[in-house]
Amino acid sequence: MLRLPALRRALSAAAPASALRGKWCRPRPAAGGRWRWEVCGTAVASVRCDCEGRAAGSARSHPAAAEGFATKTFPCLSGRTTATAASNQIEVFVDGQPVLVDPGTTVLQACEKAGIQIPRFCYHDRLSVAGNCRMCLVEIEKAPKPVAACAMPVMKGWNILTNSEKSRKAREGVMEFLLANHPLDCPICDQGGECDLQDQSMMFGSDRSRFREGKRAVEDKNIGPLVKTIMTRCIQCTRCIRFASEVAGVDDLGTTGRGNDMQVGTYVEKMFMSELSGNIIDICPVGALTSKPYAFTARPWETRKVESIDVLDAVGSNIVVSTRTGEVMRILPRLHEDINEEWISDKTRFAYDGLKRQRLTQPMIKNEKGLFVYASWEDVLSRVAGVLKAVQGKDVAAIVGGLVDAEALIALKDLLNRVNCDTLCTEEIFPTIGAGTDLRSNYLLNTKIAGVEEADVLLLVGTNPRFEAPLFNARIRKSWLHNDLHVALVGSAVNLTYTYDHLGESPQILQDIASGKHAFCKVLDQAKKPMVVVGSAALQRNDGAAIHAAVSTIAQNARTKSGVGSDWKVMNILHRVASQVAALDLGFKPGVEAIRKNPPKVLYLLGADSGCITRQDLPKDCFIIYQGHHGDVGAPMADVILPGAAYTEKAATYVNTEGRAQQTRVAVTPPGMAREDWKIIRAISEVADLTLPYENLDEIRKRLEEVSPNLVRYDDVEEANYFKQANELSKLVKQQLLADPLVPPQLTIKDFYMTDSISRASQTMAKCVKAVVEGAHAVEEPASC
Repeated sequence: MLRLPALRRALSAAAPASALRGKWCRPRPAAGGRWRWEVCGTAVASVRCDCEGRAAGSARSHPAAAEGFATKTFPCLSGRTTATAASNQIEVFVDGQPVLVDPGTTVLQACEKAGIQIPRFCYHDRLSVAGNCRMCLVEIEKAPKPVAACAMPVMKGWNILTNSEKSRKAREGVMEFLLANHPLDCPICDQGGECDLQDQSMMFGSDRSRFREGKRAVEDKNIGPLVKTIMTRCIQCTRCIRFASEVAGVDDLGTTGRGNDMQVGTYVEKMFMSELSGNIIDICPVGALTSKPYAFTARPWETRKVESIDVLDAVGSNIVVSTRTGEVMRILPRLHEDINEEWISDKTRFAYDGLKRQRLTQPMIKNEKGLFVYASWEDVLSRVAGVLKAVQGKDVAAIVGGLVDAEALIALKDLLNRVNCDTLCTEEIFPTIGAGTDLRSNYLLNTKIAGVEEADVLLLVGTNPRFEAPLFNARIRKSWLHNDLHVALVGSAVNLTYTYDHLGESPQILQDIASGKHAFCKVLDQAKKPMVVVGSAALQRNDGAAIHAAVSTIAQNARTKSGVGSDWKVMNILHRVASQVAALDLGFKPGVEAIRKNPPKVLYLLGADSGCITRQDLPKDCFIIYQGHHGDVGAPMADVILPGAAYTEKAATYVNTEGRAQQTRVAVTPPGMAREDWKIIRAISEVADLTLPYENLDEIRKRLEEVSPNLVRYDDVEEANYFKQANELSKLVKQQLLADPLVPPQLTIKDFYMTDSISRASQTMAKCVKAVVEGAHAVEEPASC
């Protein structure tokens, strides 16, 4: 048989490529066992091949046609493929409307592409297909019975009938069975108003029931202080089981029994031990799983919803804050494919009750007896302004905490710069030897959160991402599950939700990997897209600079040997607090060592509540100004307290660990006389005759843009580079690695719940800690129907 390259040459010789490009080409049988090739009906070549014995008379009988070469178009002469030839999509019909879909697409996805919503209970985009609720039954033309749209792949030419009599009858029947045992709890059910069962029974159900038998009842399970279970309402869609197993990586939930006796539960009564457990509330299509702290407090239609950002970790999860009468009622996740997808951590979701406890609501001044007394804003502003005017340069210093926004950071920096002070520090330590914080690539998660899904080898150093950044950990598990990601860990062995190679605890292992002596080097060398993630806590040790230098060398070696393009970043830092990246972008010094060496006469604490500095570290006559929203660690040691606004009470900019700037929005007003942080600093500057040149949010954001333009490019990640130069500078570090093991600060789930001033003030988070330590039964819940 004549092979395709020879055929190309024969046709090219007969006519120029430009004349044939994009034209349809067809073989026609000719005399003497030859084939005449026609382009658009005109003969261009007559070639002989060994197919004389085949049935002649059509283009399909020629072997070239079987290879997809001679049908419709002849693009191969130009070296390009046309859309028709390149596409392997198949055509199906949804209610008579033609739709092109990829092979393997399910009937449900094809219908959604055509803009038709198919009812479902068990199907979820981010979970495996179960196919057990049967609500998505649709009719396929000429098929004997309806098929489950979520589990059935489409076939070419299928005509899917979504609204036929057979489809409607099937849905009515399924809904009738689902409601047979469902209690009439709608008036007292927290899912009311956002219940899939309510909506779909209204849309697809019958107007009457034929069941007269008694309904079954199921005992409720106690799975902790966060998720309330009313299991009689459960329709056994198994979404919660699949979420726990696939996304959270905790096999605590499952089914027991068969048929009418089947139940979803934890086998033995125990707490659902996951940092993502609250997400089963969102994915439950009925009222079987609801929020315990939110129970019986509000209805969805009564609340006002504001899109915002979470600041309790450095991931920057997108959230929706639901408020009523000036109070945060609950927090829900908001879809963002590049950060948190549609999940949030339990701390993000449930710590909101800490926003109304331990709050600073009025300015206070410490009197002669050492007791705080309430004062007016005029009094405290004039007191603080007088103190600032009386000192200069080295006599003033500032420390900023982990929840401070970029606007407050730049206002404080500008104010203290006007009194010739540049001792502006963050609570979080970061090594400054070598490139330090001068290169952004040194302190960002450069690969981005979603980038871990492309990696094939991941080295974790001194971190426990499961509790430091739960949503980043969920991404790692997703990549491990679906893309065979190879994970290795240097540091204390921790309970992650995926298997990993534990290389050891000693930092010396990093030196061995950097020098190529360690066995893991072979794995890194073979990686196509390696990724190295070091926890910020590992860099806060006394040998932090040496660890950073070793990790930088490992990343640079892996990058060189993998041959990956310049767009793939290997070196990554995983931060734990929301303000750190913005503070480093604005030029703050990491760590408070400078303050310890030169104790100031005036210390300005802006939301600094980690206890990194105490009264004993400062002179007795040091005047301390505390500005923040909670009476936590920093406030008791202050001389003056200025009440600020929390993240739900201000429009503010935060930068997450990957360098993505995002903004919170005002959901509720600050309590009492509290005000936004940057406005307080601006008022101090005016009283102190050091007036800052901005009076509203737009003006201060223009100032942010002057200093660091990436801070106002919202939802955009400004890429950082100069990895090679950073690595060369890191070689100048003469620090020695210590023998102490690399131990992350959050080893178990008990360490996860209370990490900042908001979550430490939360009763719900305190209950979680108690339930983890003593068991779910130890937390007394109020009696409710």
